[in-house]
Formats: sequence, structure tokens, C-alpha cells
Amino acid sequence: MTEIVASVNRVTDIMGQITAASTEQSAGIEQVNQTVIQMDETTQQNAALVEEAMAAARAMEKQSSTLTQLVSLFQLEATSAHPVATKQVA
Repeated sequence: MTEIVASVNRVTDIMGQITAASTEQSAGIEQVNQTVIQMDETTQQNAALVEEAMAAARAMEKQSSTLTQLVSLFQLEATSAHPVATKQVA
């Protein structure tokens, strides 16, 4: 009978250790889960920022193209080496 009680006590101790280990693992898994959620949120934010940057780059490219076309309309005439005098208003 003493052996049975001792065995039951050992099993109870082992069960307590298993419970403690399971609780610790559960807490660790929850921390990993929270970290993965934060990484997912950060990844989504980064993706949105990249899309915004791409849209801004496209807009700048379009504006640059338009500006290049507008500047190409200007033509410089050949001028003499002497600067043109301007009248001063009194």
C-alpha cells in the first residue's frame, strides 16, 4: 500500500510538472502569436507605404514628362555677344 501511495505521489508530481510546462509553453506560444500579429501589421503598413511611394513616383514621372514637353516648346534665338541695354525708369 505504501508503494501505491508513493507511486500516486510521483504521478501527481509528474502531472504538476506537466501542467507547469504546458502553462509555460502556452504563454510562450501566445507571445509568438502576438509577435506574428505585430509583424503582419507592420508588413501591411509597409506594403501600403510602398504603394503610396509608387503612386508618388508615377505622379512625379508624369509631371517630369509634362515639364520636359513644355520646356521643349521654348526655343532660344541666336543672340549677339552684346547685352541688350534696358531703359531705367525715373
